[in-house]
Amino acid sequence: MSAKEVKIVFLETSDIHGRLFSYDYATGEQKPNNGLTRIATLIKKQRAENKNVVLIDSGDLLQGNSAELFNDEPIHPLVLAENDLKFDIRVLGNHEFNFSKDFLEKNIKGFNGDVVNANIIKTADNKPFVKPYAVKKIDGVRVAVVGYVVPHIPTWEASTPEHFAGLEFLDAEEALKKTLKELKGKYDILIGTFHLGREDEKGGDGVPDLAKKFPQFDIIFAGHEHAVYNTKIGKVHTIEPGAYGAYLAKGVVVFDTKTKKKIITTENLPTKGVPEDEELAKKYEYVDKKSKEYANEVVGEVTKTFIDRPDFITGEEKITTMPTAALQETPVIELINKVQKYYAKADVSAAALFNFGANLKKGPFKRKDVAYIYKFANTLIGVKITGENLLKYMEWSYQFYNQLQPGDLTISFNENIRGYNFDMFSGVKYQVDVTKPAGSRIINPTINNKPIDPKAIYKLAINNYRFGTLSKTLNLVTDANRYYNSYDELQDNGQIRDLIVKYITEEKGAKVTPELEGNWEIINYDFKNPLLEKLREKLKEGSIKIPTSKDGRTLNVKSIKESEVK
Repeated sequence: MSAKEVKIVFLETSDIHGRLFSYDYATGEQKPNNGLTRIATLIKKQRAENKNVVLIDSGDLLQGNSAELFNDEPIHPLVLAENDLKFDIRVLGNHEFNFSKDFLEKNIKGFNGDVVNANIIKTADNKPFVKPYAVKKIDGVRVAVVGYVVPHIPTWEASTPEHFAGLEFLDAEEALKKTLKELKGKYDILIGTFHLGREDEKGGDGVPDLAKKFPQFDIIFAGHEHAVYNTKIGKVHTIEPGAYGAYLAKGVVVFDTKTKKKIITTENLPTKGVPEDEELAKKYEYVDKKSKEYANEVVGEVTKTFIDRPDFITGEEKITTMPTAALQETPVIELINKVQKYYAKADVSAAALFNFGANLKKGPFKRKDVAYIYKFANTLIGVKITGENLLKYMEWSYQFYNQLQPGDLTISFNENIRGYNFDMFSGVKYQVDVTKPAGSRIINPTINNKPIDPKAIYKLAINNYRFGTLSKTLNLVTDANRYYNSYDELQDNGQIRDLIVKYITEEKGAKVTPELEGNWEIINYDFKNPLLEKLREKLKEGSIKIPTSKDGRTLNVKSIKESEVK
């Protein structure tokens, strides 16, 4: 490097989701490639090798993996750990808004670096909630780092508006135009750190769109999608390091102070097999200990294993083809719906399985089993809905299946719909005709043996996230239709996970027994087709593979034809 060249290394984590350690408390598994403790080892190595390092976290740090057990501490241990590692920049992700605004604010204040988000505005005075950007002078080079969060928090947190009270979330173009205008002439290197995927769930701009619209960015570090990629769009490098600390994103900019030329490289550094940093692990040992004790607390007894064949084709525990739980009612979804219906005193309940492999096995029922079958810290909402809108909601949910075509041996799933947006219903008896196009699949829906009356009002139990979908996206209910909110009643103890424990211990004598309502089924599909057995053999020998979505997050996105197996 010439005397005029300055090398700056940018390192980014995103979507840590409570993984201070590489241990998954819901499954009781030590992961080979998770956690800030492994990331710390990589960070220290990079610092030892490079003079100028800028360390960034792109959001969703404080939710998941039992992180909420520490919400009452003055500063959350994950924020303290980032302080120990000398993080320079933090971006607020959407999950930072899952808890009270006080919690949010004390952990902004408790961070030693800069918290940056260009698109969060205070409604009272139109001023930024946190700094839109930070400018750092490094060896005479001006580096600007701009933050952004996906703007749908008011939808996702619609049931708890107090979590974002007095805040407005601007869309990307409006926020970034204004911010970059303000920054004009004030930087040599421009970095984006966006809690945003390659696509925006609600049709707004994704990372590639923003790279095209704002080509002045040198690197955009991304998050939210839990994806691992490293691509160039025009001259803009875009990179995301996956979730939970599986990778550390690295960008290197060599800047020539005389010619203003830049040489930029980006890569994702894997944490697989990287040892945990002993110093950090020792300091936060209490976090690991408390989380494990909580996870292993026995709260009941599972009297019989809930699902015998978790994978529909192979019958195996690990889902590799089609999850049985996505094709028929199972006791796991029935338990969740039963709990929701009970506490919301509802006629109907709807819930999604966030983990299609979720099962309860005969033996002790521990808190970690609840986290395993119900992954998120959602709360429970009771809402009044018309029969007409309930049917629209059901049709919306069952878009999850691709339309079954003649000659299809398997039912497949729409790759544009995440599993957490597929709800199954209780309290309604119905059939699903997968040979029909989306929007006209629900057959013979009845409540209490009477056809659903489009004009009647029914009480519906859903989680707070789905309330946002129904009220803000689908416009099927309004705030005024809400009659129950477990958060109002029980605060953080109103989480659906806590209600499951409460129900089992207080209403079921601590016995967890698999039950089925027998209220819905798929019709016009042959579940007993002898060719399915043949398919199983071909999958075993590897001559047929079940197609998955591009990002690998959705299994079984295209039906296997009978002719392929014959």
